[in-house]
Formats: sequence, C-alpha cells, structure tokens
Amino acid sequence: MGTYEDHEDRRGEPEEGPTTSTIYDREHGANKRICYFYDNDYAGMYYGADHPMKPPRIAMTHSLVVGYGLHEKMDVYRPRRAQREELVRWHSEDYVNTLRSTTPEAFKHSLPHGTYAKYGLDEDCPIFPGMFDFCRLYSGASIEGAAKLNSGQYDVAINWAGGLHHAKKASSSGFCYINDCVLAILEMLKYHARVLYIDIDIHHGDGVEEAFYCTDRVMTLSTHLYRPEWFFPGTGSLAEIGEGQGRGYSVNVPLVEGCTDDDFMFMFKPILERIMDVFKPSAICLQCGADGLVGDRLGTFNMTVQGHAAAVEFVKSFNVPMLVLGGGGYTKTNVARAWTLGTAAIVDEDPDNELPESKFRDFFGPDNSLRYNPPARFQDLNTKEELLGIRRTILDNLKQLYSAPGADLDVHPPDAFIPHANDPDNEEIVHNRLTQYALGHFVQYLRCVEGGYADPWTNL
Repeated sequence: MGTYEDHEDRRGEPEEGPTTSTIYDREHGANKRICYFYDNDYAGMYYGADHPMKPPRIAMTHSLVVGYGLHEKMDVYRPRRAQREELVRWHSEDYVNTLRSTTPEAFKHSLPHGTYAKYGLDEDCPIFPGMFDFCRLYSGASIEGAAKLNSGQYDVAINWAGGLHHAKKASSSGFCYINDCVLAILEMLKYHARVLYIDIDIHHGDGVEEAFYCTDRVMTLSTHLYRPEWFFPGTGSLAEIGEGQGRGYSVNVPLVEGCTDDDFMFMFKPILERIMDVFKPSAICLQCGADGLVGDRLGTFNMTVQGHAAAVEFVKSFNVPMLVLGGGGYTKTNVARAWTLGTAAIVDEDPDNELPESKFRDFFGPDNSLRYNPPARFQDLNTKEELLGIRRTILDNLKQLYSAPGADLDVHPPDAFIPHANDPDNEEIVHNRLTQYALGHFVQYLRCVEGGYADPWTNL
C-alpha cells in the first residue's frame, strides 16, 4: 500500500474539533523525568521449552539499554514485589491464592484438564518455578511506576516486564497471570479523573477492556489483528464500544494481516488525536506489545522496529504523564530491538545502528544492527477503502462524546467501581448487548462450566 496522508478525511471535508495543540503543549516536551524498572531475576524465568513466551527478552532489552548508555538518562529502580492486598484489588482472592500455592508438580499432574482448568491454567499458562514471584515483580513495578507518576516525581515510568493485558479477574489467559495494566490504572485513578489505556499489541487488549467496560473514567484504545475465527483472543470488534456509563469509551481498531507502518499510523494518529481532544486524559498507560513486528513467531503484521518506536514517540508527544509497559513479542531479538528504540525515543536519544557489546550480542546475528527488520512474510490485506471506513466509524463514534467526564477526587475511588447504567436504550437491549459481549470474552470459562471444571456461580 502507498503512504497515506495522516489527517486527510478523504471525503473532501476537514476533520472537526479542536486540534490537540490547543490542549496539550506538544512543543515543549524535553527534559522529562524518567524512571525505569528492571530485575535480574527476569533472565531466569522459564515458561517451558516449547513455550513462545520468553522472559529473557527483558534481559536482552536491558543489556541494550545499558550498552547504549540510555540508563544514564533515567533513574533505574529494582521493582518491589506486589503484595497480596494489591493483587486482590482487582483479581479474586481465590485465584490469587491458587497462583501462590500451586506447585509445578501439582499442576503437571492435573493436565490436560482438572483442578486448575477453571483458573485458565493450562499449557498456554503453565505453573513454572518462580511464576508467582515473576507476577509479583512485574506487577509491583507497574504499580510503583503509577505511584511515582501520581506523586509528580516522574513524567514517564518504564516497565518492559509489564503489559500482561489478557489476564482476567479470576483466571489467566494468553500467557498472562496477573493483569498489571489494570492494577496500575487503578492506582492512577486515585489521583487522575481520566486515564487513557493504549494497546499496540497485535492481540486485542481484552482483559483491560473488560475491567473498565462500564466506566467513563478509563478509555481503552486497542489496535490489533481481528480474525475471530482463528486468532486469539477473537475479540475487539468495531462494535465493542462499552456499556452503561462506559458506552463510547472502548475504542477498537480491528486490522488484518500484513499491517505496515503506514497502515498503522494512518489509523493511530488521527484516532488518538481525536481521543485526546475529547477525553482529555491526565495520565496514559501505554502497552507496547511487540508481536506486530515483521518476523514475529506468532504475529502476522509487517511493522518495523522503527515504526513501533514512532508510535511510542507519538504518544509521548502529548506530554501527559505516561506509564510505558511491555507486552507480547515472540521473536526475542525483535522485541529487544523495538523496546530499546522505544526507550531511546522516550529519553530523546538516537543510538548508533551498530549493537553494543553484551553477553547477548551473538543472539542478534547475522545482522548485528539495531534497526534490522527481517523480510515481510505476509501480504498486506488492509485495503485503503476498508481502513478509511473503520477510521470514519471510530471518529464518528468519538463525536458522540461531547465532553470529558469528571470525578470527585477528594476521596479515593472504591476498590470495585460499578457505575449505574446511564444509557438511552432500554434495559433489555443493554442486557442483550452485554450477554453477547460476555459470550465472546469469556469463552474459556464457559467451556470449563460446560465441562464440569468450574462452578458457574463462583469466581465471576
């Protein structure tokens, strides 16, 4: 596909609404105060020999960050472990207790179905040695990063180990156990009336969307591959826009195979600018899954490491306090390159293309360059007409949000925020929509109920 004009409506009419330059100072974003979280224990975490999730990619990223001297532009912290009380602010107590107490041996003997099926613990989400400690580390870093943003100590907090966006309230999903994105956003909501969650992973950010589907205090924006017949998690259609007070505050950008940098930015820039105009968030949580990169083991997009970093830099340009998290990404060297370039964009550095010396350098061969992208494997099936139609629908939906919602922050929000519905449709229509949403989003749990592995009246 050819290069698109980022802000042209293509219908002969200019985009309506104020420009973001009238709301956010995008010209004076230098000298940001940045903190960065890392723990050496990540290098030893191991899902299993044949499992695509490889936590050592975080160590590989860190080696490049240090090798390029990017850490000198940030305050580096070793993350604290999240406490049980923090984890159960959203996750169910029974689920957290199961993660804490289950041994790899007990889990192995329960396969393929059994005691742990209702918690989503299976070959995709195995119990491995140190798993719960891993969850506490990456979650603690995300929560602490959010707290440091809340205090005004930093403008940006980076936790590449976080971003595990699929985990549900009472079950694991998609290689994710604890949803640190949700926990960090709950922390942000203590001090921010409105938080924007942005997800550029190739997989739909379903766990985060579900957590905030009925509130207007969190807007979720997810750009992802949408092929429900075969691609996980099968959710994130254009029609999923929220319910109750949250109707209109879930934004999904469904794409298909072969998405390029031009495709992505053609959609991402004008949609995000409209969201910033309408929603006016005072904090952002950015999930930077790198499985949309060309050559990913599981993904089918054709994005480059440069394009991925450009998306991070564009979000940064709004100069809103920002928590930056990792996410998916299953070709380790691609992930390390992308997250290093993302870090460089945040600290306003332009690192050399030649990779620095490190203990992981041999893994990056034969091309030991930072901006290396393997050849594209998938044809770009995103047509100009389809992208324009999706973008037009999203922008039209956002026009329905007339003003940014407010919140009384004299007191902390409750642990569970369940708003009263404020919808012009009658209760039966809303109920039917939520039923369809639940059927699509809780397929695994419903299968466990049907198979007799879960009680339908618990852990919901």
